Amino acid sequence: MDEKQYAMYVKSVTPTTNTFANVAKAFLVGGLICVLGQWLTGTFMEMMSWEKDTAATATTLCLVLSSVLLTGLNIFPSIVKFGGAGALVPITGFANSVAAPAIEYKKEGQVFGIGCKIFTIAGPVILYGTFVSWVLGFGYWVGKIMGFIG
Repeated sequence: MDEKQYAMYVKSVTPTTNTFANVAKAFLVGGLICVLGQWLTGTFMEMMSWEKDTAATATTLCLVLSSVLLTGLNIFPSIVKFGGAGALVPITGFANSVAAPAIEYKKEGQVFGIGCKIFTIAGPVILYGTFVSWVLGFGYWVGKIMGFIG
């Protein structure tokens, strides 16, 4: 197979994507998740007479719970397939990244299945998020000591 034939083969098997449609679907799904979050926050503040911070915490818990339940019912993967990053970027995607491996590896047992694999996807996010926050906090502390930060 020469170079031209290989290039034609690669082009024939490479899936085509419509970037504009993908962005529009991500915007739609992400926007709907945000609208649901705002609605929940407003409902908690109005009906439960909670302050904004308490309502926001309850909203986060509801969104995480719904994502985990939809993952367990095998509905969330369909939402992700349609909405892409619009479903994965909000906190719902993080909850899905923890729940999906737990469901997938449960047949291997509590320790070697769920225990070892639950943070397969979310683990690096937690690790590097914690590390970067530590580095930035340390930099802030050094900056305050040296007088660069007021």
